[in-house]
Amino acid sequence: MPLVRIARTTIVAVISTTIIATTGAHAAQPAKGTYPERPIRLIIAQAPGGNADIIARALAEAMGERLGQTIVADNRPGASGIIATELAVKAPPDGHTLLLVPSSFGVNPAARRNLPYDQLRDLAPITLVAMAPNVLVVGPALPIKSVADLVNAAKANPGKLTYGSSGNLGSPHLAGELFELMTQTDMVHVPYKGAAAAMIDLVAGRISLSFASLPSAIAHIRSGRLQALAVTTEKRFPLMPDLPTVSESGLPGFETSAWQGLVAPARTPPAIIKRLNSEAVSVIKQPAMHERMVQNGAAPVGSTPEELWDFARKQIEKWGKVIKAAGITPN
Repeated sequence: MPLVRIARTTIVAVISTTIIATTGAHAAQPAKGTYPERPIRLIIAQAPGGNADIIARALAEAMGERLGQTIVADNRPGASGIIATELAVKAPPDGHTLLLVPSSFGVNPAARRNLPYDQLRDLAPITLVAMAPNVLVVGPALPIKSVADLVNAAKANPGKLTYGSSGNLGSPHLAGELFELMTQTDMVHVPYKGAAAAMIDLVAGRISLSFASLPSAIAHIRSGRLQALAVTTEKRFPLMPDLPTVSESGLPGFETSAWQGLVAPARTPPAIIKRLNSEAVSVIKQPAMHERMVQNGAAPVGSTPEELWDFARKQIEKWGKVIKAAGITPN
C-alpha cells in the first residue's frame, strides 16, 4: 500500500510539474490568433512625399507602435485612387491590409464609369482621419479683396476669369465648379499637372485665381505674392485663424475639403475594426500628431466608423449633383 501511495504521489507531482511547465511556456509566447499577427500593409492612394503621404506615414508609425507591429506604407497612386482601392478590395479581410482613401472616394462614383468595385459595399470604414481646406487665392493683378469682390467681378465679366487647379476632378477643380453653381457665374477652368505649376502661373498673372491646397499656396500668401480670400472648409483653419471661410463670406453652405479616411476590406472582423478605430483615434487625438497634421495643412478628425460612412455617403451624393449640374461627362 505505501508503494502505491508513493507511486500515485509521484504521478501527480509529475503531471502537475508538466502542466505548470506547459502553461509557463504558453504564457511566454503570443497566443495563436491574436491581432495583429504580422506587419500591416497600409495602401496609400497618393504619391510619396506629398502632404497627404506625410500624414499617412506619421499615422502608420504611431499606430504601429500601439499595435506592436510595423505598418508598412505602400504608395499606389494613379487613376484617382482607383488603383489603390482595387488592391484593398481584393485583399484578405484579416486586418493586415488597410487603405487610406482620398477625397476622390466621394467623387469617383459620379466621375468614373464602370468602377471595378462598390466602395461602400466592398470596404469597411474605420475612421475619418483628417480634412484639409482649399484656400481661395487671387493673383496680384486683380483688385479683389474679398469673396464678395470676386463674385461681383465674375458676374461682370462672364467667361473672363480663369481658375487653375492641380488637375481635373480634384478638390481645387470641384471647389471652382461648386463656386460657379452657387454664385451663378461663369469662369474658365484651367487644369494643370500638379499644384506647383498652377501656383507658378497664378503668381505670374497668367490665370486669375485658384482654390489651392494650403501647402501649395501658403508661402506665396505669406510673401504677399498672392491674396488669400477665404478657406473652403466649414470652420476656419488654425494656421490662418484670421482668414474667414467662404461660407461666412457670403456663400452659406459652401464647403469643400481634401479628406482622408482609413478603411479595410469588407468582412474584416468587427473586433479588429473596433481595435483599429480605437488605436487610430487615440493617435489622431495626440497633441503631437494634431500639430503635425495642422502644419501639413490638414485638420485632424478621428471619427467612429459609422460617422466616416455617413460622411462618405453625403460626399458621394453632393459631388454627384455638382458633376451632373456642371455638365461633366464621366470617363
